[in-house]
Amino acid sequence: MTRRIAVELNGRLVEADVEPRLLLSDFIRHRAGLHGTHVGCEQGVCGACTVQLEGEPVRSCLLLAVQADGRSLRTVEGLAPAEGLHPLQAAFQERHALQCGFCTPGFLMTAEAFLRDRPDPTEGEIREALAGNLCRCTGYRGIIEAVELAAERLRRP
Repeated sequence: MTRRIAVELNGRLVEADVEPRLLLSDFIRHRAGLHGTHVGCEQGVCGACTVQLEGEPVRSCLLLAVQADGRSLRTVEGLAPAEGLHPLQAAFQERHALQCGFCTPGFLMTAEAFLRDRPDPTEGEIREALAGNLCRCTGYRGIIEAVELAAERLRRP
C-alpha cells in the first residue's frame, strides 16, 4: 500500500506515491533525483545525510518520507543562490574544508542552520554544533575555519 505525499523540496512542490517505510534519504535521492544528500552509516551517526526540515537540520536516514508530507525540505542543492555559491560553500572551497566531499553536504546543511541562529559563534560553539558530523579526510581544521569565514562574511551588510 502506498501513500501520496507532497513536499516542498528546495522551493518546488514534489509529489509522489511512497511506501510508508521509504526513508526520507531514499525519497530525496531516488524519487526526487537529488544526489547531494549522501547516506553513510544509515544510523544517524555520521551526519552525511543531514538536510533541513522546516529549517532545522535532521538526519534523513532516520526519518520516513511520509513524515515530511506537507512540510518544507531543503537539501544542499537548495543552498546556493541561482548564481554562484552560498558563502559557506565558497568558504569551504577557500579553506580547503573538503577532500572527498562525501560528508560536505551534511556539514553545510548543519552549519547553515547553526549560523542562522548563532551569527557570531566562537570556535568552541562551532565545534559543538558540528560534533554530530563526521569527516574521515580533512582533520576538521579547514572545516572550522570555513565556518568562521562564512560567519564573518554573512555578518557583513
